[in-house]
Amino acid sequence: MIDNTYDVIVIGAGPVGENVADRVVRGGLTAAVVERELVGGECSYWACMPTKALLRSASALRAARQLPGAREAVTGDLNAAAVLGRRDTFASDWRDDGQVSWLESAGIALHRGQGRIAADRVVDVTGAGGVTTRLTARHAVVVATGTGALVPGIDGLRAAAPWTSREAASAKSVPGRLVIIGAGVVGAEMATAFAALGSSVTVLARDGVLPQAEPFAGERVTASLRESGVTVLAGAEAVSVKRDDAGTVRVTLAGGEAIEADEILVAVGRTPNTGDLGLENAGLTPGDWLTVDDALRVAGAGDWLYAAGDVNRRVLLTHQGKYQARALGDAIVARALGQPVETGRWGRHAVTADERAVPQVVFTDPEIASVGLTAAAAEAAGLRIRVVDHDLGAVAGAALHADGYRGHARMVVDEDRRVIVGFTLAGPDVAELLHAATIAVVGEVPIDRLWHAVPAFPTVSEVWLRLLEAYGR
Repeated sequence: MIDNTYDVIVIGAGPVGENVADRVVRGGLTAAVVERELVGGECSYWACMPTKALLRSASALRAARQLPGAREAVTGDLNAAAVLGRRDTFASDWRDDGQVSWLESAGIALHRGQGRIAADRVVDVTGAGGVTTRLTARHAVVVATGTGALVPGIDGLRAAAPWTSREAASAKSVPGRLVIIGAGVVGAEMATAFAALGSSVTVLARDGVLPQAEPFAGERVTASLRESGVTVLAGAEAVSVKRDDAGTVRVTLAGGEAIEADEILVAVGRTPNTGDLGLENAGLTPGDWLTVDDALRVAGAGDWLYAAGDVNRRVLLTHQGKYQARALGDAIVARALGQPVETGRWGRHAVTADERAVPQVVFTDPEIASVGLTAAAAEAAGLRIRVVDHDLGAVAGAALHADGYRGHARMVVDEDRRVIVGFTLAGPDVAELLHAATIAVVGEVPIDRLWHAVPAFPTVSEVWLRLLEAYGR
């Protein structure tokens, strides 16, 4: 058994693990990452990048068709093969050579294989051929293994070889008929993508479409999906699934109705990748989510074990995981050097935004961009709020952006502090408007000061002025 010692060992070389290791090395410590699959993780190969590549071509085509002059130049439909080919380039053809090169250039050691905690600050890595390498950490071990798709215990589902988000993101062809169980972000985005690519899509939306978003967001996406030919069955629940010898999938619903498809995609949630990490050797239960404190230390383990990203269940979004990673990497360096660690509200090493200012974009048609709390979540938190809405299509910049532009904007104001605590936009190309709202929420910019942030005319950002006018001074 080979022995290697580093200041910090990170299990998981996705965006979160890479960022922890990078910050540690930048701070003057040594770091190693352990990865059993591809360096770059879920986001690079089976989530953020390939899925947005699948969606972008259809979005560009819709935009062209909404503008006279451009509309007349469009002479055909999407070329599915070209879309899939472009997607492949953004997934690096499922090769991690570039990511490995970056690790080398950053001075981060890579150990390929299954990492398991063997004892305090000790990680065993079982690689190809069953060879085990023992790694020892002087200061910290960080778990950044992320999550996998949750496959519920529906009768016959597993035996039917369902797609998860991975298979959908890496599909080599477009199924003629696709049934999607679940209508959260993954379900809604993949329904949008595959309908545009030519599939006949049915969505089983037991809890509605985008149930965690503001209600108007889900309503608009539902209407758009139906306009594009997607069958959205609100409240529908699958009770059994069977794939026959010819490959056809038959899904039986709670009411007895049956739906046939060529593929079935399960998009009902995520489960932590912690089942084979040796957590029992740290006093923890394999397969559980890792609960962390404000410093991202794992509860129930020693002060040497941390968890960052999806695996700690704070926020299951890549950019928030990278945010945690930067704060945690810097904090580990500070502790190692005997420097102060600032984990108070909005402190240098804090992850306050996880609770107060999480931005998210859903790349459906229309796009849904949000940050902070929904009105319902703000009320549940005990805030005295005022909700201000505006028709985004009535903004001059939106009318110029596309004929028949339809959209909606909402800001949620904490009346006691007179600051914005939530902001949601629904409409074409609203993703790039989101960061202004994120800054307002994180900075807790008073409403009175926002009046002095004058939006340029004629842009869609003029919606800020309209919302402030509706709010009053």
